[in-house]
Amino acid sequence: MKVALIGVGQAGGKVTERLARFDADMGFGAVRGALAVNSAKPDLQSLQVVDTQLIGADRVNGHGVGGDNELGTEIMQSDIQQVLGSLDGRVTSSAEGIFVVAGLGGGTGSGGAPVLVHHLQQVYDVPVYALGVLPGRNEGALYQANAGRSLKTIVREADATLLIDNDAWHEQGESVEGAFETINEKIARRVGLLFASGEAVEGVGESVVDSSEVINTLRSGGIATLGYASEIASDDSAENIRTAMTVSRQALLTGTSLPDATTADSALLVIAGDPEKIPRKGVEKSRRWLEDETGSMQVRGGDFPLESDRLGALVLLGGAERSARIQEFMERAREAKREQEREETDHVEQFTDDRLENLF
Repeated sequence: MKVALIGVGQAGGKVTERLARFDADMGFGAVRGALAVNSAKPDLQSLQVVDTQLIGADRVNGHGVGGDNELGTEIMQSDIQQVLGSLDGRVTSSAEGIFVVAGLGGGTGSGGAPVLVHHLQQVYDVPVYALGVLPGRNEGALYQANAGRSLKTIVREADATLLIDNDAWHEQGESVEGAFETINEKIARRVGLLFASGEAVEGVGESVVDSSEVINTLRSGGIATLGYASEIASDDSAENIRTAMTVSRQALLTGTSLPDATTADSALLVIAGDPEKIPRKGVEKSRRWLEDETGSMQVRGGDFPLESDRLGALVLLGGAERSARIQEFMERAREAKREQEREETDHVEQFTDDRLENLF
């Protein structure tokens, strides 16, 4: 699937950089253009692979918005023509979809990404998707509240929103910086393989997935989730049938970007690996299992030839917003918002009993 990537904010820029680098290193050629947009100049200067665009210089002088996503919205709105102009030559006629990538807890990403998606929908005649990263439980009330508001808006604006929960893909015991590195690496590998599906670079499979199947799976709209798992392939074809079934189950049940999201309107299963070792029967059995597990009659399946000693399974779910995980997150975001409002009220009330008159 040939895509253009636009990262918004610090996390969005870093993930976009990783995706572009992974695609180039693997030689897939799926990423046809990449741009990072931010209001913080130092964050852009750390990026090496993607082109960059500073916004809001007249408002925040390159220092970022400090987690204020309303300011992030205003800045993107006022500089939107400048951003769209920077996309000339980067969103080409070969692009089959545009992905706006953002961390939904920060200021520029959570505020600016929905605005950008809205305007891209007016300009381009290809699907405009969001790739949104949800903050973890321990990332603070401001990030939770930002992400709750941003998620509600971006899901409405985008053709589909692929969600990644920070709590899903980090390793236990890691430092905060190390956890973000791990998550970004996993996003790049998993989402990068999804984009590359159908770009068959190592031989030809029996039933290769193409970009139309990815687009049709995401056509359900709403929230999408992506799962992945892999194991060493065997020389025994019967053993590989079992391996294909195992990695497919792990991808859905323990390896998704949004844990506990197993019901969906549509799904796509991709088995990746050496074409000689991808078991046709295993792919079909896994696809039927996925049909039963998700309760969807729109389950597509196929293989992705790849030079590797492992068999991997990618599971993409479309229309997965009924997940209990989303309900739990939105309740966390609502509580964070209420906590912010209580703190603001407390700070005002500290001065109500003083005997001095108001300044104005």
